[in-house]
Amino acid sequence: MRRGRLFTGEDESRFAAPADADERTLLVEMLAAHRATLELKCAGLTAEQLASRAVPPSTLSLLGLVRHLADVERRWFRLDLAGEDAPPRFCGPEDPDGDFDGAVADNAVIEESWAAWRDEAAFADAFTARAASLDVEGEDAWRGKLSLRWVLMHMIEEYARHNGHADLLRERLDGAIGL
Repeated sequence: MRRGRLFTGEDESRFAAPADADERTLLVEMLAAHRATLELKCAGLTAEQLASRAVPPSTLSLLGLVRHLADVERRWFRLDLAGEDAPPRFCGPEDPDGDFDGAVADNAVIEESWAAWRDEAAFADAFTARAASLDVEGEDAWRGKLSLRWVLMHMIEEYARHNGHADLLRERLDGAIGL
């Protein structure tokens, strides 16, 4: 038997979208479920735990993941799809690892990180809701032309990968495991 569980049956409602819904609904609901998973993995932790590094010399931490995903959401939705002038919030050419390096056990940093993440997710949700279709296109310096469909699929992949990291980080911190 594994140690303590982090999630209860109630939390499984994150993945309650009908499996036969239309494509937009499925993509939006799956992304929302992965965002909720990240929040659950971080729930109830102290500032020190959120900023705790995985395994030296790695700078990976739960708070770093929140900051990283805020910048990822910002890039794909604001910059590439909406065409806004939207430089990253936490990293950039002069500080490429700022999302993780700046993830420190300071309540103001934690509040700013969560606020940024929530703001970027809200922008992405609003953009997706008002898009005429999943074929809406944007331009990315790395990928070239891309569709809203591709961005939603990529974001699901991004969260799935990083939620795997979050699983291991959380278990290392307090033994909590779960879905």
